[in-house]
Amino acid sequence: MAILDYIKQSDKPIFSFEIVPPLKGSGIDKLYDNIENLMEFNPKFINITSRRSEIVYKELSGGNYKRYSVRTRPGTVAVAAAIKHKFNVDVVPHILCGGFTREETEYLLIDLQFLGITDLLVLRGDKAKDEPRFTPMKDGNANAIELQKQINDFNNGVFVDEERMKWNVTPFTYGVACYPEKHEESPNMEKDLHWLKKKVEAGAQYAVTQMFYDNRKYYDFVERARKEGINVPIIPGLKPLSKLSQLSILPKTFKIDLPEDLTDEADKCQSDKEMKELGIEWGVKQCKDLIAHCVPGIHFYSLGATDSIKKIAKQVY
Repeated sequence: MAILDYIKQSDKPIFSFEIVPPLKGSGIDKLYDNIENLMEFNPKFINITSRRSEIVYKELSGGNYKRYSVRTRPGTVAVAAAIKHKFNVDVVPHILCGGFTREETEYLLIDLQFLGITDLLVLRGDKAKDEPRFTPMKDGNANAIELQKQINDFNNGVFVDEERMKWNVTPFTYGVACYPEKHEESPNMEKDLHWLKKKVEAGAQYAVTQMFYDNRKYYDFVERARKEGINVPIIPGLKPLSKLSQLSILPKTFKIDLPEDLTDEADKCQSDKEMKELGIEWGVKQCKDLIAHCVPGIHFYSLGATDSIKKIAKQVY
């Protein structure tokens, strides 16, 4: 069932969460344990992130360096299939522009078709660490809308070389990302909403927000989106605070603001344990308010926060 159908058929906000594939060389058992902790809340889907390859330089004997392409968390498609098989839950792998050619993307789509996985989250992805700005791969998609076009063409039976398929595929459905506090590269919110509308016009059935800690920013964003004619469900994305270091890391990394009443309480925390307790308390408060405002669902970013999400969900689901 498509994610949009789950939203339409539910009489309450759906529960979902995002996981990150294990680091290269690690097993999957810990990830299974984290997912098992949240299955009692009947998630309608689980997102699986994808990471682009990064360039690293390793020193050789003699002082020379060799350039390597490294992906620290491979296996998005395999992890998605493993989770779908083990937990009998819909999975939504991330599909990126960054680090992938159009041909490589096509191979991913073919693999997903064979596995019966047809829900996607379509993203441009981050720029490479050594790039001043995002640069697509040679013969890669430059932005989410170009990637959506490739997926739409695939749905219509056309490969990137314009050859026609010899079988009828199950069409992919997909969502996209959005940013209540504006994407860091966007010059203003008006331009950000302009591109979100273009992504919806290109076929996105819903959007999932970047994490936020002030619900008013989400409500204002949705109101502005509706005025622009963006009428797809906009699912709020949340991540509970769990460490003191996140007070500075999250605003810097994700270009978000933390509300003053939250930081006032956070300043009183003397340990990660106290911060985690505050994160749960704040998360419950956010969720109850969002549910009271009839949001389509609540999507949790679970990396390092599974225990907190479980405690929050127990109080609101």
